Amino acid sequence: MSAALHDINQTDGVRVRFGAGLRREIGAEVDRLGARRALVLSTPQQCDLALEVSKLLGGRATGVYTKAAMHTPVAVTEDALEHLKLAGADCLIAIGGGSTIGLGKALAYRTDLAQIAVPTTYAGSEATPILGQTEKGEKTTLSSSRVLPEVILYDPELVATLPVGMTVTSGLNALAHAAEALYAENRTPETTRLALDGIHALIDGLPRVMDAPGNLDARAVTQQGAWACGTVLGRVGMALHHKLCHTLGGSFDLPHAETHAIILPHAIAYNARAARRELGPLTAALGGETPGMALYDFARSLGAPLALRDLGIQKTDLDRAAALATQKPYPNPQPVTREDVRALLQAAWAGNAPAF
Repeated sequence: MSAALHDINQTDGVRVRFGAGLRREIGAEVDRLGARRALVLSTPQQCDLALEVSKLLGGRATGVYTKAAMHTPVAVTEDALEHLKLAGADCLIAIGGGSTIGLGKALAYRTDLAQIAVPTTYAGSEATPILGQTEKGEKTTLSSSRVLPEVILYDPELVATLPVGMTVTSGLNALAHAAEALYAENRTPETTRLALDGIHALIDGLPRVMDAPGNLDARAVTQQGAWACGTVLGRVGMALHHKLCHTLGGSFDLPHAETHAIILPHAIAYNARAARRELGPLTAALGGETPGMALYDFARSLGAPLALRDLGIQKTDLDRAAALATQKPYPNPQPVTREDVRALLQAAWAGNAPAF
């Protein structure tokens, strides 16, 4: 696709736009919402970008909050809520990756303020009505229309300088949504089509970005893939892969995108025993023989992290992780047992090929 501006009007009412330099139109988007006092959100690492957006907003900006954190800690949300009240904001602008998008959602859930999301990674959470929050070492999720942004702006210039390593892990995170959507219990022909659109876009775009990180057309392709994957995540239920990643992130504080990238081949290989036909299009798109190995080889070709041990989790933690991930039943094509999940985690911890 071209990086030229264009709009996508979704049936759920979200205004989605793609285009190079689109962030410079953010003031007009605030006006379109009928808002006057926008609070800009970011992580500490992206405070300069938040300040740039605040400057672009001019008198429409009422403040900047730069304490967004990984896994959306409730304590951070409560602190941001106090800041929001003092600022008198009537809308939210979240510019960043999943941490910032998550904070915007958490605030919107509590206040019902309108949101504009400006993603700078490929996590895709901006396109879902799902909010994950962490409190006392446990990550929980909820689904509500209140957390879905009113506007999403995809500007490929904002991901053109995203480090290649982060690009890869973030892209594989997005790919995980689409992969699990293929065998979701409540899948439909439409969600399957959307998932495959996202899969093909990311498989096409990520290697091109690796070759030329500043290629805006390649970056735009990956953004469209992330949008498709995020949208399908909001429409169907997820299974073992996402349960494992939420467990590892919420209870062991592992980084979100890297954890998704490492777990993905293993979870898909596990479920392929019961969903090989449903996963067939993914295998074909990657050019492999089995979906788990095809994903493992694809991740390795992109230089993605392969071992959980490199993220800091200890081998002695794996028993507890397996217990936490299997303590409550959830829909999954392949029966979930603690022993099998422990074997899956062992292979992922060591960086080996999938065990199943």
